[in-house]
Formats: sequence, C-alpha cells, structure tokens
Amino acid sequence: MPTLLLVDGSSYLYRAFHALPDMRNARGEPTGAVYGVLNMLRRLLGDYKAERLACVFDAKGKTFRDDLYPAYKANRPPMPEDLRAQIEPIHACVQAMGWPLVMVEGVEADDVIGTLARRGEAAGYDVVISTGDKDMAQLVTSRVRLVNTMSNEVLDEAGVLAKFGVPPTRIVDYLALVGDTVDNVPGVEKCGPKTAVKWLTEFDSLDGVVAAAQLKEIKGKKEDWKIGGVVGDKLRAHLDFLPVGRKLVTIETDCELPVTLDQLDPATLNRETLAEWFERLEFRTWLRETRAALAGGGSEAAPAAPAEKAQETTPAQASLLGEAGAHRAGYVTILDWPTFDAWLVKITAAQLTAFDTETDSLDPLLARLVGMSFCVTEGEAAYLPLTHRYPDSPAQLPLDEVLDKLRGWFESDTHKKLGQNLKYDMHVLANHGIRLRGVAHDTLLESFVVESDKGHDLDQLAKRHAGMLDALSYTDVCGKGANQIGFHEVDIQRATEYAAEDADATLRVHNVLIRRVEGDPALAKLYRDIEMPALEVLWAMERNGVLIDRDLLIKQSDTLGRRMMEIEAQAHALAKQPFNLNSPKQIQEILFEREQLPVIKKTPGGQPSTDEEVLQQLALDYPLPKLLLEYRSMAKLKSTYTDKLPRSVNPGTGRVHTSFSQAGAVTGRLSSSEPNLQNIPVRTEEGRRIRAAFIAAPGNVIVSADYSQIELRIMAHLSDDARLLEAFAQGEDVHRATAAEVFGLEPAEVTSEQRRYAKAINFGLIYGMSAHGLAKALDLERSAAQAYIDRYFARYPGVARYMEETRHFARDHGYVETVFGRRLMLPEIRAAQVGRRQGAERAAINAPMQGTAADIVKIAMRKVYDWLQGSTLQSKLLLQVHDELVLEVPQGELEIVKPKLAELMSGAAALKVPLLVEVGAGANWDEAH
Repeated sequence: MPTLLLVDGSSYLYRAFHALPDMRNARGEPTGAVYGVLNMLRRLLGDYKAERLACVFDAKGKTFRDDLYPAYKANRPPMPEDLRAQIEPIHACVQAMGWPLVMVEGVEADDVIGTLARRGEAAGYDVVISTGDKDMAQLVTSRVRLVNTMSNEVLDEAGVLAKFGVPPTRIVDYLALVGDTVDNVPGVEKCGPKTAVKWLTEFDSLDGVVAAAQLKEIKGKKEDWKIGGVVGDKLRAHLDFLPVGRKLVTIETDCELPVTLDQLDPATLNRETLAEWFERLEFRTWLRETRAALAGGGSEAAPAAPAEKAQETTPAQASLLGEAGAHRAGYVTILDWPTFDAWLVKITAAQLTAFDTETDSLDPLLARLVGMSFCVTEGEAAYLPLTHRYPDSPAQLPLDEVLDKLRGWFESDTHKKLGQNLKYDMHVLANHGIRLRGVAHDTLLESFVVESDKGHDLDQLAKRHAGMLDALSYTDVCGKGANQIGFHEVDIQRATEYAAEDADATLRVHNVLIRRVEGDPALAKLYRDIEMPALEVLWAMERNGVLIDRDLLIKQSDTLGRRMMEIEAQAHALAKQPFNLNSPKQIQEILFEREQLPVIKKTPGGQPSTDEEVLQQLALDYPLPKLLLEYRSMAKLKSTYTDKLPRSVNPGTGRVHTSFSQAGAVTGRLSSSEPNLQNIPVRTEEGRRIRAAFIAAPGNVIVSADYSQIELRIMAHLSDDARLLEAFAQGEDVHRATAAEVFGLEPAEVTSEQRRYAKAINFGLIYGMSAHGLAKALDLERSAAQAYIDRYFARYPGVARYMEETRHFARDHGYVETVFGRRLMLPEIRAAQVGRRQGAERAAINAPMQGTAADIVKIAMRKVYDWLQGSTLQSKLLLQVHDELVLEVPQGELEIVKPKLAELMSGAAALKVPLLVEVGAGANWDEAH
C-alpha cells in the first residue's frame, strides 16, 4: 500500500528545543531546535518511503477548545524567546526540504493530523504519524501507527494496548478519566492510570463507568487498588465535567482543511534556499553536501544515520545527533618520526594551531605530559602519545626527543597558539622546562567575553557552537569513581579519538566565537586588552605561589578547636542538654521546639530554617543563636584555612599555589580555588591571624596595594553626580561628606555614629539595598531608614537618576555593561516572581561597578607585571584579591616598588574622579594590609 507520512511538527520543535544543548551560530542566534527538527525529518525520510507526506504545525491564535474551556493550556508558560526565534528558519527549511507544511487556524496540529489520517485510510494509504504525543494513540487503527523518533517506539493497536492497558478506541475515555496535566485538562481526582484501566476494563467504556457511578456500583476494598468510596465520590463529583473533558481530549477527524491528499506530494529539494539557511545557521556538513549537489558533484547525501552515542548522551539527544561523530574520521595518531615531521611542518606553516595537553594530574604544578594534540584545519587533528603504559601498548616516540624538537615552536612568539584554558597547558609545559609563547587565543576567554552567564567548558562550547553533540568526555574514556583509570592507561586509539577531538573542537569553537568577539568593538577590546593579557600574569602568580607559616597555622587551628569546644559547652548549657552543633535538624528542634523561638522563615520542605540569615536575626535577641553563629564562623575558618592550608603546600616549592579563574564570576572578578584565598575575612581578629600566616621569604617583605573605595568612585563616574564628583575631587572623606549632606550638618559636626550611618548608605545603595535592608543593617525603624535614603537621593540626584536609568536599561535589554563594555547578563530581570526580579534589579545596579572595578584591577595587574618584567627587579606578584594586589618585595627594592605601584594602579583607568591606592608593607600579609 502507498504510505502517508504525517509529522507532528509542533511536537518536534519543542522536543528538539528541550533535548538539545543551547546551540548558537556566530551571531548568537539559537539553532538547536532547527538542527534537531531537520535531522529528525532527514532520518524519517530514510526510514519510510512515502508517496504523500506533510509536516503539521500549530497555527497562531485560539482554537475551539479555548472557547469550550477557558483554562485549557492556561498553565503553559509562554514560548521561550530562543524557540520563537527558530520558528521562521524551521518553517523555511522544512519547505525547502520538500515537505508540504500545513497550519490551519482555529484547530490544533493534532486535529489536522487526525483529519488527514482518516482521509488517508479511506483513500487506501498506510498512515504513519511521527509524534511523541500520547493523545495521538486514539488515532491508531489497523492502518494507522505511531512512530516516536526519539525513543524509536512504534505503536500499532497491540502496542497501544500493551502501553496504556486499553485499546486505541478507549484512549479518549482513558484520558478523560486521568486528565492531561500538559494541557491543563483536569481528570478525576485520585484516579490514576491503574484505576482508569480497571474501571474501563470492568465497565467497558466511559459511559459504562458513568452509569456505574450514578448507581454507586463502583466499589472495592481500600487495600485492593484503592477505589473504595473515596474515589467513587471524587468521580461522582466530576461527572458534570466529564463530557467537557472528553471533548477536550478528543482529536477532531473531520476538520475543513485547505489542502487535499493529492496536494501532499513531496516537492523537489530547493537547494539554493537550503544552502542560504545552512550557511546562516552554520550547519557545515549539510552546507558542504548541499553545495556539492548544486555544483553537480552528485546527489545529496542520504539522510544521516544516528551516530553511535557517547556514554553521557541521553537517548533523546542521540536520536537528534545525525551527522555528529563523523568528524573523527580525520584524526591520526603520531607514532613514528615521519608522521611527526609531517605534522611539525603543518603546525610550523599554520597561521594558528589549536593545541592541547593530556596529563597524569589535574594539579597544574604537578601534572606531567601523557600526550598532546594539534589541529590546524577543522576535522583534521593529530594526537601525539608519549607516556601511555598498558599491556600491549605500542611503542611511542621518546618524550625528551619530542620536546627538544618542539621546543622552538612552543617558545616562538611567531607561531600562534590557540587553546581551551591555555593557562593549564602553560603550567604543564613549564613543568617540563618549556615556556609557552605565542598564545594568541583562548576559547574559554572568548566564551566568557561573549556569554559570561553560560558554561565555558569545552564539552558545552562544542555542543553550543560547533554542533559536536556526541563529543567524548573524560569519563567516556577513563571511567568514573573507583573504576576510573589514569589517562596513561587509556588505549591509544581511544585516546586519539578523545584528545584529537578536543583540539578539533577548540578550533571549531574559536572560528565561531572569534567572529562574535571581533564583530563587537567593545567586546574585542575587552578580550584583546584585558582578558588575554591577564592570562599570562595569572599564570606567573600561580607559579610564584605564596609562602606560609605552617607552624603558626597549626597553632591557630588548635586555638580555634579549643574555642569551638568552649562554645559547644556554653551552647549545651544554654539548651540544658547536649546536641550536635553541626546538625540543622537538632538545632531546629532545640531552637523552635524546646526554646520556642520565633520562626523567621521556612525551608522548601516547610521546616523552620536555621540558615545564617535566620540565626543573625535571632542573635539580636537570643544568646544561643549568637553562639551558633560564632561556632560556625570558627568551624569554617578551621576547615577552610587553618587545617587545609598547611596540607596545600607544594612539596617541590614549599609554597601554596592557588588557581585563579578568569571565568569564575559573571562580573569579571577573579575567583580562587585549591585553596581559595579570596574569602579570608579581614574584619575579624581570627581572619587577620590567618593573613598573618602569609609571610615573605627571608630578606623580603609583603607589599599590599589596595584601591580605596573603588566602587564608590566608579558610582561617581557612572552617575555623574556633581556633589559626589566634587567630594572625591577634593579628597574629602566621602562618608563624612555624605553624613553632612544627609543630616544637614557641617562636616566637622558629624559624629562617628552619623558617619557609620552614611557609610552604610553609601555602600548599601551601590548594592541595591532597600529601606528594609538598611533598617536591618542599622537596627532602625523602616521609616527612619527610608527617610535617610530619601534625603540621600535629594542631595545626590545624579545617583538616583543613574539607578533608575540602569533599571530601565536592564529591563529593556536584559543586561548591563561596565565602563569597558563587559556585558553582564540578567536573565531574571523580567521574571514574573517579584523576589527574583528585585534581586536582578539590585544586581543591575551593582554589576557595572563591581565589573568595572574587576576590569580596572586586571589592567593594573598587567601594568605592574609588565613593569616588573621589563626591569631588573626581583619583586614578584603573588596574589590578586578583589581590589588588592599582593607582592613579595626584597627589602632593598621597597622604596622603588611602593611609589611605582601607586602610580601604575592609579593610572589604570581615566575616570572622572581620581583612583586612590593605599600601599602598605610588612613581614606578613596582615601587617602589609
């Protein structure tokens, strides 16, 4: 029999959009749903030879079901903007591929498909419906079957009965009873699939169930499939709605359609249109196939078969992969000198080479080479194994000889290198005595500049920008958990697939992202002048490390431990019983059940919260929460610093080497890990003691150079407020000046308490603090706090104007920008939930200041580094912590370094107010700060 192939296009596009990662072209346009829909259509045509076909989409506007039941689909959120943007290219490409596209106003795609299916049956066609919608099961007959392309499930009459427990003729009755949460169609309360099947089996149909309910014949023991009287009562209460519900879930099969079956002939491919769209969407393989066909190079390739999926690929994603995986055909393994020499010629002649290392450790200062990969052309990459060791492993080129031959290329500024997080590879090569130069691009930083709010690891970037949906992950080749092996134990052929793919993916991602970077002058400047120059400085600081006094930290750890025991004893005495101070559940019982303290807020599970904010509020009136806060503070310092830092000392250098991440915070601030040195508290005595353990080597001192009130100065610059600009220009104490303005006093008359209030206002407002927040911070009535804020804005109207304009800009554009053009995305700025939206508005106020400060510090850091590198001085940068640079300086260089630091840092940016830098020196970090 001839075949009529009907595709539920609306189901396709939603499934593709949610199943695939966030794929985009170089212009930032979303492409994942287009890719998924087109690939499923290509596969479908390969699986089914159809004489007639149609791809059916929902038309805009309401349908008869909305008139019948206004709440129909009312629970559905609006279509995501990224999906809406892909509707036009999907429709255009579907038609260009030869699929008749059908949309009918007033009815849903399901109804159009139902009508075409019944007409097809009557005309003698076998009908295949491709969908994931369970409602379509009601259309199945001996001549109509369903195909789910994501799960490869095919449902005929027997399949429907096996899956749902009822035949296709009873699917409408079944859906009327259980309801449809997706479409907001209520069913009988407490009637699940098992109950519905049992009722329909016993009473034959929905009409039979209704008749039995009216006669109160639906009964049964509670322990036997839980019908009893309760569910029967629920059914009887639902009887009036059942006819409406049944109508809502019934697919119409006699709609008036603008097309006939004879008009559903497959059309000829419009390759010119497809080529235009594939070029714009950057579907490179399909574009090459289409151009080859246009040039007469043979017919277009057969629809792509599903690729062999990687371990981490979901079945849904695997069904959408299509061409993915084919790129590995161009990968080679370098196991002999002729192949090595050929690739050395390639990378030497290339304008840009993507490079990656494989190692035996994630610790950048301990890692040693296992192999390395290179790529100069998309789809062609090589892996050079060096120290793989496993049974029957092939002979590999000797590591030392390879490095000697590559040294000239690695250390050349002329030969440009590209990588993903190249700072790590720079460390690995340095461990082997090689200084990597010619670092031109880093895809991690390209991604961070273009889309700071998204993930930046290579797997995500390859999926998002290169369509490499089944890229191998580290766990694919090395395994997980206790069974994980080292990379040196991986079979070399498998290692080649993984490592060469990384280099290939890096080049592919770069070719997409660099166009987006260079297409925006502000982003190009940010990437070229701030982020890329900072990479080398951070590598040098990580390599320098910082000396710590291990004995002092061990003593501090002992002191903290004893203090924690004292606090624990005091807490037990106050509670009149012992309890675990680390157990939220036991704390909850003590505070809110035994002590009957007021519940400030609850957890998502409905239990009283014991988080820090709650304890801080309770601590104002009750001693036990205050003790718990102190205990937590001590425990955090002990576990994070005094216990951990002595164990973090590198055995080879005797120093602690933190790892700085440029892409760790959307504002551009650096983050620090292994160990984290960014969050050592400076306002507590215990925190300062920890800083005192960061010491200088003999004959040296620690120097700290810190920007003074940099974010307030940036606020003055951005707001252009005349009074604020004047205060900074005149070198006034800005908090005293603010207090004088707010309280209507002369600066000399301002008390310390009034200055404290003004300081809280100054810093609070740049973080978007509300009157409620200020009242809480200063322990005031909300009305008094609001009065202070009103007076502040009256005296500083430029600040008020800037904040309001920033909120409007953020709402209109979805982002804010720093002075240097860094774009800070605010996805929650239009959120329906008030709390989330207000949080985004607060972030919109602060982000430009915090982000600009981060940019300035990076510029200053590079200026200081370049000056030191160009001098004969032995001083070196150790740390960058927020607005502060920390150096180790020989005693004899101190008088040169201190004034130069202030000069370089204060000149890092030209703002409307001067940048003030405070420089201190001492035997340890605490003394210097």
